[in-house]
Amino acid sequence: MEQLNMQDNDEIEIDVSEIFHVLLNKIWVILLAGIIAALAVIAGTLLFITPQYESTTKMYVLSKQDSNTLTSQDMQTSLSLTKDYAELIKSRTVTEGVITQLNLDMTHEQLLKKMSVDSATDTRILSISVRDEDPYEACEIANAIRDVAANHIKNVMDIDAVNVVETANIPEQKVSPSVVKNGVIGGVFGVVVAIAIVLITYISNDTIKTQEDVERYLKLSTLGTIPLSEDERKKKKRKKQKKQKRGGRR
Repeated sequence: MEQLNMQDNDEIEIDVSEIFHVLLNKIWVILLAGIIAALAVIAGTLLFITPQYESTTKMYVLSKQDSNTLTSQDMQTSLSLTKDYAELIKSRTVTEGVITQLNLDMTHEQLLKKMSVDSATDTRILSISVRDEDPYEACEIANAIRDVAANHIKNVMDIDAVNVVETANIPEQKVSPSVVKNGVIGGVFGVVVAIAIVLITYISNDTIKTQEDVERYLKLSTLGTIPLSEDERKKKKRKKQKKQKRGGRR
């Protein structure tokens, strides 16, 4: 039983250095697979994925305004309420107000997917970003969200004002998709797949090729080997072909 287990272990033994040489011999095939995959992904990105543009507007919210003094407690209260403001901006009241105002052909859920609300750490500044395939519409929607949200926040939170820090811009550069990023991912994927195919082919090939294979798998000792170079094989093949031609002439 112990001997059988040892044989099983021998059968699954993998020579790391041999695998390295196998991969090294196929390096150009692997690289070519990576290049082809990268080009395919780049072509697919350019042909089938619609570019997206992002426009951002910023607003400043203060929970309590006093023309004379502003205490540290007021500042802490404002900071703690920032998340509340972000939720109010994403509320159905705001999104449906924007959809009605701009006569947009989309639902509350669809508009939410286009927008994102972020706040910088330890600030009362909220950034509203909108992504759309039309840069002008992205800008228009972002500004509309800011205006409708400002009124909604003032009504709900009972504050004096929401100030505009920065109006939305008309983006000139697309933010997605990234052709370079997708190309790199495609290239890496192609290389990994090519390596996997080479390794699977190598591991599944149980043909006896060398003296070491005979000793490892058949448990037999070899007395010697007969070297046969590629040139000798070609010479023998040529001689055989010549003999066949001569025999045909007779």
